[in-house]
Amino acid sequence: QVHMVESGGGSVQTGGSLRLSCATAGYNFRYSHMGWFRQAPGRQREAVATIYVAYSRAYYAASVKGRFTIARDNTKNTLDLQMTSLEPEDTAMYFCAGGCQDALSTTCNYWGQGTQVTVSS
Repeated sequence: QVHMVESGGGSVQTGGSLRLSCATAGYNFRYSHMGWFRQAPGRQREAVATIYVAYSRAYYAASVKGRFTIARDNTKNTLDLQMTSLEPEDTAMYFCAGGCQDALSTTCNYWGQGTQVTVSS
């Protein structure tokens, strides 16, 4: 059984930073796209950042490029998202996912339950 468990969400003010972490187990994601996604109330789920694990090649949504960094630690089986210069528009539920169809694709086989990020102005 595949497990993906997010942690690290919370509330920060504009300009603050948060680090999200996703612990994974039960599947070898080495030859797979993995990533972080978010969904705000009333909006569709969108890709924030994905990484092709074998090459450590990262892809970012235009709205977060330069502010967020995705990283996969294969020894710890974690997928992290470092978020800096947070803006109120970043407020959403954040999900990690694996076995994704392509870079920045929201079609993924495995999903976590999500962690809330709230940025206040």
